[in-house]
Amino acid sequence: MYRNVKQKIFHSVIITIIIIAILSVGGMLILRYQVEGESNMPFKISKISIIESVEGVENQGTEEKWNFNVNENNDIYIYLEKNSAYGKTEIIDSVELKDIKAIKEKDIGKIKFYKPVTDEKRMFINQADSEMLGITYKGEMESNIKEQKISNQGGIMAFRYAINNISQYVSQDAEEIDHAKLLKLTNITEEDLKTTLSFNMIINLTSGKKYQAPISFDIPTDEIIEKGTVGIDKTNLNDIIFKRIEN
Repeated sequence: MYRNVKQKIFHSVIITIIIIAILSVGGMLILRYQVEGESNMPFKISKISIIESVEGVENQGTEEKWNFNVNENNDIYIYLEKNSAYGKTEIIDSVELKDIKAIKEKDIGKIKFYKPVTDEKRMFINQADSEMLGITYKGEMESNIKEQKISNQGGIMAFRYAINNISQYVSQDAEEIDHAKLLKLTNITEEDLKTTLSFNMIINLTSGKKYQAPISFDIPTDEIIEKGTVGIDKTNLNDIIFKRIEN
């Protein structure tokens, strides 16, 4: 009888150890997924490009020779491409850029977000009917940024983050105006421009799979004041973690 009791205790201990081991492994896998996300996505972001520029908008009906409101524009281009290592064919139904936010260190100017326009000469115009807080690119056979279409096998998406009316330039004496120098001429500093941009990106596939990643990065400010136009490519995107949110 004593021997049977010992065997039962031994079996109970073994079962308990096995259960703890299973729970530990499961917990580690869950924790790893929360940290690392999907290890093999059907599509991946290959690059994020930021085109910074300065724009002077002339104020009409003023007495001064030159009277401009100054905007600082940041055009964001996101490159989504097929992951050749995925091994299966998936089709993009749509890609959503949601909850777009900008956190500035200094409260100067008016923050606005714009979608592309169909104007033949310009990709973006800072106008009220182009304002948005989120944008959806529909999966199609071919990409068309202006019409918010992305190839169902990957393409480019874009939106603009603008700081409107960050300053005003007024002059009665200047012979001509270089718009690229308007930030410098109006004593705007890097601290006035520093921004952290964030948004959620959701990739919807026709198979019903859905992947989401929070994306956040600082807008560079170290050259825009002097140069007026700056282009930056972000290719180190290891901090962008996609997770599957729907089967």
